[in-house]
Amino acid sequence: MGVKQAIKSLDAFPRAEDHLLQKTQSGALVSIVGLVIMATLFFHELTYYLSTYTVHQMSVDLKRGETLPIHINMTFPSLPCDVLSVDAIDMSGKHEVDLDTNIWKLRLNSHGHIIGTEYLSDLVEKEHSAHKHDDEKEHHDDADKKLHALGFDQEAENMIKKVKQALANGEGCRVYGVLDVQRVAGNFHISVHGLNIYVAQMIFGGSTHVNVSHIIHDLSFGPKYPGLHNPLDGTVRILHDASGTFKYYIKIVPTEYRYISKEVLPTNQFSVSEYFSPMNEFDRTWPAVYFLYDLSPITVTIKEERRSFLHFITRLCAVLGGTFALTGMLDRWMYRLLEGLTKPRARGVYR
Repeated sequence: MGVKQAIKSLDAFPRAEDHLLQKTQSGALVSIVGLVIMATLFFHELTYYLSTYTVHQMSVDLKRGETLPIHINMTFPSLPCDVLSVDAIDMSGKHEVDLDTNIWKLRLNSHGHIIGTEYLSDLVEKEHSAHKHDDEKEHHDDADKKLHALGFDQEAENMIKKVKQALANGEGCRVYGVLDVQRVAGNFHISVHGLNIYVAQMIFGGSTHVNVSHIIHDLSFGPKYPGLHNPLDGTVRILHDASGTFKYYIKIVPTEYRYISKEVLPTNQFSVSEYFSPMNEFDRTWPAVYFLYDLSPITVTIKEERRSFLHFITRLCAVLGGTFALTGMLDRWMYRLLEGLTKPRARGVYR
């Protein structure tokens, strides 16, 4: 008997008789508000527990012999596709001019709408010109004689006429695709460097007339992961009555993103700074858009993690217990306030 009494004395939640409990409207209102608050906080904590967070770790980059993918999606509103080329060079000495593997060019009209690809347009233009320009042959005889006098072959002459017509029509070009380069520092640039210098001179009349205005829709160095922001996406650089060379200095940081499912996504993130060099008539170079990149020796590992269930239970107990205690205090305060307001009235009635 003494043991049972000792155990009962440890009860922290003693029960009162039912007839001693008084239920009030204010208590009911506080209880409803407390239940709504606790339900809201419970779902908030559950969502917080089910969501993931990321942990960043840094280590020395040990990758060797892999390639670096460069995803390009750019628009040049003032240059036709026939004059644009994508060139790449790296520190190992590898130099590729006018890359066409995995690179596509879309012809755009003056309103930015697609009117064909560079490769299909060659056939279309030839068939179209065979019918359209028969009546204009006499008009172009003088121009043909001038081009022959400068030593250009028929292919170059056709190229010059075609590009001049495209410029007159306000054609632009969209360049997109993927470059796979060696994993060393280097650069790639989009320009008119693929043209013979004399052909370029005949088309534009000088480097100061080459407008390399561009819009960067997407430039990345690997697949995207949640939360990644590429700083050059959406960049717009439009020149008016001017010419020059754009240079983007890019620092690439190798990155691994590890999903909660243990799947690993190798990619890269980067920072960038920009420089513009205006062109004058005495410059011997031609305008271009350069992307000069270098790789960081540090790799960043981003891991998705989920909070422990014990952490969830601890927070849940703290939130629900705190809300219960607060509503209990609020109920007592309201009861005493209402009791203090109603008792004087009751005394006045008895008098």
